[in-house]
Amino acid sequence: MRGNTLYRFSNAAVLSVEFEDAPIVVTSDEIDAQLAPVYERLGMRPGMLENVAGVRERRWWPEDVTFEDAATLAGEKAIVASGIPRDRIGLLINTSVSRAHLEPSAAVAVHRRLGLPTSAMNFDLSNACLGFVNGMHLAATLIDAGQIDYALIVDGEGSRQPQERTIERLLAGEPTAEDMFENFATFTLGSGGTAMVIGRADENPQGHRIVGGVARAASQHHTLCIGDLNAMKTDTRALFEAGLELSEDAWKEALGDFDWAEMDHYIIHQVSLVHTAAICRRLGFAQDRAPLTFPNRGNIGPASVPYTLAVHAENISVGDRVIAMGIGSGLNVSALEIIW
Repeated sequence: MRGNTLYRFSNAAVLSVEFEDAPIVVTSDEIDAQLAPVYERLGMRPGMLENVAGVRERRWWPEDVTFEDAATLAGEKAIVASGIPRDRIGLLINTSVSRAHLEPSAAVAVHRRLGLPTSAMNFDLSNACLGFVNGMHLAATLIDAGQIDYALIVDGEGSRQPQERTIERLLAGEPTAEDMFENFATFTLGSGGTAMVIGRADENPQGHRIVGGVARAASQHHTLCIGDLNAMKTDTRALFEAGLELSEDAWKEALGDFDWAEMDHYIIHQVSLVHTAAICRRLGFAQDRAPLTFPNRGNIGPASVPYTLAVHAENISVGDRVIAMGIGSGLNVSALEIIW
């Protein structure tokens, strides 16, 4: 059933996309060294994070830097790069998974720190690793509807706490090999901040047009990955297979309405080397058109798609066609096209 899975936009464009790196580099060798007693007891060999997942290192924030700080730093960069007066921003969406408290929203702190006008709606939009792409979808919809002229989407993620807590828990207990595999994905996570300004295309001809896209759900898989700031347990194999199947279903449906067979750049949610190779093979596009950031940044959750887009932007030429595609635990998948 097609339903409302396909969507198109008429007047929305990306005006800027920026990132803020966390400053502390933590290598996979360092994590393996901390877990050495567990590996030895279980007869496991270190090196899986780098050799299997392809994650050599990830970043951490200093302990005094909050998730809202990360989102604010990136947001300020995006506003400046867009050249848009902040009093014209009508919407702020924070899409961070990482949050220190349930209320108020993280968006209100970012709104305050960025000095946005009282007329700017602001709220959190959380949907696992798909949140930022969902935020782009919502912002473009409101621009097309004429309700706002400009939107700022921000995201601040941090992997330090769940990784430190997981290491402490594994060292203090007597984990099994199954426990180690359940916690494996936790150590592939990274930290960073990203932000994007989206505006009216007719007022900003230099912008990058957001064409439209596809979204699909497979919520029967909602228990395959469950996490909070202290732990994340994942059925890695089942999540991998279900995510590929859902992505292929959505991709095939989109090909009926969008000419996506030969795109110039595929900006994929960054998970691992195995995941990237499998999704490129399954959807039929060249892996050399899918830039990688996970080897040195890990999986930055919903920030990974805009982060990779921002880093890769210098390699994108005017008129190039770009796919931004994310898969979020739950499961949900969404892909949208941008004409650069």
